[in-house]
Parts: sequence; C-alpha cells; structure tokens
Amino acid sequence: MTDYDAFSAGVEFGGLRTRQEIKLLICYLLENLEKPLSKTQISQIMQGQGLANYFEVNQALDELASAGTVQVRLFEEQEMLFLTETVHEATKILESDLPKAVREKAINAAVKMQTKARRLRENKIEVKKLETGYHVTFTISDKDDVLMSLTVYVADITQVETIKLGFLNDPVGLYSAIIASLTSNS
Repeated sequence: MTDYDAFSAGVEFGGLRTRQEIKLLICYLLENLEKPLSKTQISQIMQGQGLANYFEVNQALDELASAGTVQVRLFEEQEMLFLTETVHEATKILESDLPKAVREKAINAAVKMQTKARRLRENKIEVKKLETGYHVTFTISDKDDVLMSLTVYVADITQVETIKLGFLNDPVGLYSAIIASLTSNS
C-alpha cells in the first residue's frame, strides 16, 4: 500500500491515502462495532476525524456494495450497512494493515456517534421560544416511565445548543447529580 491513489483533500497527517485502506477501515468499523452504521455515519466519521476524503469514502462505499462486501438492510427502522459473512474473517486478518491510531480514532468516533444517537432516541429535549429567551425541557425516560423532567430558562439560542450538548453528553450524570443533591443531608 505504498502508491497513493486517493484524493487527500481534507485528510489529516496520518490519514488514509489509498482506496484499499479506506475500504478496509469501513469493513473494520462494521466488523468491530456492536451496532451497524449508515453510509452517512461512516462518511461523517471518516471526514470528521480527517481520516479520508469525502468523495473517496463514498466511492469506496459504492464499490463495497457493488462487490457484495456490504449489504444495506433495515435496522431500527434505518438503512444500515452490514458486512456479508464471507468478509468477516478477511477483515480480521487484514485489519493490522491499518495503523492502530487510525483504527482507534475511527472506533472512538463511531462509539461517540452511536452513543449520542441512542441518547437522542432515549431522552427528549423540547425547546420553547419565549418573548425574552427559551425554555428547554429535558425528559429522561426508562422505557415507558418518565424518570425526570426538568425545564430551564436560557437567554439565547447559543445557550440552548450548549446545554443540549451538555445534557446529551451525560444525561444519567445529570439525573444522578440532581438526585444526590436532593437526598443529601446538609
């Protein structure tokens, strides 16, 4: 893998510069995550981490699908990518051809993305515009039971986005901190 054949615009130092490496990283991600990824998610991971060029990632995804290496199937009502059975062993053998730092960076980004998506599905955030700001309501649920609903006032849309991100980073931590504060004997 010494001849670079992929566009490198947007690719950081240490990123992937061959189409074969890009395909291998896609297969590696699909092999090593508990849940599948969509085409969009794979593209966001690779681009967001500076691992591969957008156009090269999409071309690699198309080539993998055309070759029968990956299949698109419904998973949790979304079109997701799955490796075909014959590719699993080859991916395990070839994964060492990718730098460890690239594999770790991609897996970490994918896990964060999947965690955030799960938290968005499991918890509800409602934003209500007021005359002088916003009410943001966070609802933490466990299946059909509402564990907590919290409404806070914020002055502007920037604060809305900031506290939404903070909530999605650790909704359980927020819930635990509130419960601990309410039950402490001070």
